[in-house]
Amino acid sequence: MLKEGDKAPAFNLPDQDGKKHRLADYKGKWVVLFAYPKANTSG
Repeated sequence: MLKEGDKAPAFNLPDQDGKKHRLADYKGKWVVLFAYPKANTSG
């Protein structure tokens, strides 16, 4: 489990168009990751 102040682990995720984004591609930049579990939505 991550704690406040921990470095984010390396990961890659697809966007809405299927393009892969790696955290390493944004090194040195601010990144905001918004995620929500599909199971808790109406759709």
